[in-house]
Amino acid sequence: MNKKLAAALSGGAVLVLVLSGCSDDEGDKVNDWAKSFCDQAKPQIQKRADAHQIIISTAADSRPAEIQAADSKAFKDIADADRALAKAVESAGVPPVENGEKVQKDVIAELNATAVAYDGLKKQVDALDPTNQQKFAEGLKNVADGLTKIEKMDQNALANLEDGELGQAMAKQPGCQKPTPAVPKTPSGSASPKAGATVAPTTSASPKAKAPASASPKAKASASAES
Repeated sequence: MNKKLAAALSGGAVLVLVLSGCSDDEGDKVNDWAKSFCDQAKPQIQKRADAHQIIISTAADSRPAEIQAADSKAFKDIADADRALAKAVESAGVPPVENGEKVQKDVIAELNATAVAYDGLKKQVDALDPTNQQKFAEGLKNVADGLTKIEKMDQNALANLEDGELGQAMAKQPGCQKPTPAVPKTPSGSASPKAGATVAPTTSASPKAKAPASASPKAKASASAES
């Protein structure tokens, strides 16, 4: 089931503050804003990528307790990173684009809401009983269902931020580039929603970024039940 989380992360990890309405005269301001945000966002984007990789790197034959610990840490790290990204958006100031105040407010609200949702998933995972493999697998399925909702939240946020000069400016900033996860890749057995698919995390802040591979729900539950 961790593959589904990978999908959710690929959506949330693509933090794209893309807007329309910038004139050529505002180019410097747009680039300055993008640099201010991306410089602050870089460690958080890396943190999200690492958390994403922890989930998809948890071996399918891992013990339930190991899967539980991996997912719990990953959910916490993503929630913390989302809150920090929201603060970075606030700290960077109102984007120099049309309806900048509304865009800033909406992005901050969406990031904080997603963080709260991941906090909820962490609580769900922490409450599972790793000594009962069947119930543990069933509980992971419920976590996967929650991930589907979070993925929709991320997609809705990005739908409002997908075109414009600000997104293009951010895509050029080193701090908003796709990071290399620090966690080695291994077969997944974690809370992603369907077995059999691998997902390469897309945490770049470039506009319209998509996860290069599909993610599917139900992976870890079946793996846990077989342990």
